[in-house]
Amino acid sequence: MASLKELRARIGSVKSTRKITSAMKMVAAAKLRRAETRAAAARPYADAMRRMLAEVGRSVAGEGGQPALLTGTGQDKVHLLVPMSSDRGLAGAFNSNINRTTRNLVLKLQAEGKTVKILPVGRKTYEFLSRDFADLIIGHRHLSASKEIPFSSATELGEQIASLLEKGEFDICTLVYNQFRNVMTQVPTEMQLIPLALPENDNTGNADVASYEFEPDEGTMLSSLLPRNLQVQLYATMLETAAGENGARMTAMDNATRNAGKAIDRLTLTYNRTRQTNITNELIEIISGAQAV
Repeated sequence: MASLKELRARIGSVKSTRKITSAMKMVAAAKLRRAETRAAAARPYADAMRRMLAEVGRSVAGEGGQPALLTGTGQDKVHLLVPMSSDRGLAGAFNSNINRTTRNLVLKLQAEGKTVKILPVGRKTYEFLSRDFADLIIGHRHLSASKEIPFSSATELGEQIASLLEKGEFDICTLVYNQFRNVMTQVPTEMQLIPLALPENDNTGNADVASYEFEPDEGTMLSSLLPRNLQVQLYATMLETAAGENGARMTAMDNATRNAGKAIDRLTLTYNRTRQTNITNELIEIISGAQAV
């Protein structure tokens, strides 16, 4: 049985831990409100832009000379995966869910005979994938450490992906990220970026394809909008990741704070019982000694 001194030290240590987790919970809650607002504001714009360009792609299907960002290379041999996680831990299963989803996807594609390349975004997924798939990683990026994620981060990543496509480094690009639903729920999601596909929640898949007239011309418009769409999709998922990370961290720290409180109660009970036992033993020794005299 631990001594009273050891129990006091353990109680003090857990109390200090509870103060830290409680403070981290409040910080995450403050960041979450801002991140959730930005993610919710970006989501409709990103979905509408993706849907519009996908519809344009269907309307011009079969015509030659279409941009690779729209139609891809026409092959299905080399897959580029872009998993997106946070740079920091202490967020529950937020990062491990992305890592597990990406790992399963890599193994599935390899089992189908595909060549896989990985471009991780976020320190946690990079560190995890480096252990098992170091030979598949062709580069990595960290998310911005500032309070607000700048659009330039998505611009640089989009330009890198477009450059790889132009060089023929891959045929299909898939983004793996946590879709923010609420504080308790972040859903690992796979989104195909190249070739461009309709959003999963789109209900117009069976509708008649619209007819478009291009001004100034189809090539000029698509060459301008497609790179921008790629950057917008990446930026929207970065905002989703930031919101999900803070939501997951707030939940994890809340659970840690509650568990620390329960541990303090148990240790305090053990301390009081041990103290009472020591007092009782001392009284018995005193009474026994008095009787012996």
